[in-house]
Amino acid sequence: MTDTPIILKTYELYKTFYGYLELFPKKDKYLLGAKCEERILQILEVLLEANYLPKDKKLPLIQRANNRFEVLKILVRLIRELNIIDQKKYIALQTIIQDIGKMFGGWLRSLQ
Repeated sequence: MTDTPIILKTYELYKTFYGYLELFPKKDKYLLGAKCEERILQILEVLLEANYLPKDKKLPLIQRANNRFEVLKILVRLIRELNIIDQKKYIALQTIIQDIGKMFGGWLRSLQ
């Protein structure tokens, strides 16, 4: 695994979310939960792909990953508002999400 901080943090987000997914009610696990899980994996995949490109080719991929990340943030907030996860789990996810958001911002600024 690469040591890029945003990739490691996204990997951590997936592991944390995966642990919480077991607690989702069945209908939510296979709809909203699966959508979030898929979104995290897509972000991770695009980040890994971008990581191995030359700097001048990274921007479109990082923008795509960031767009998917923005949707993920809304989905996670929706999970909390629907009481699928409790406040403590939501805060744990949000802490990781905020860190990833800062990393996206820094990476995008460095490429523009």
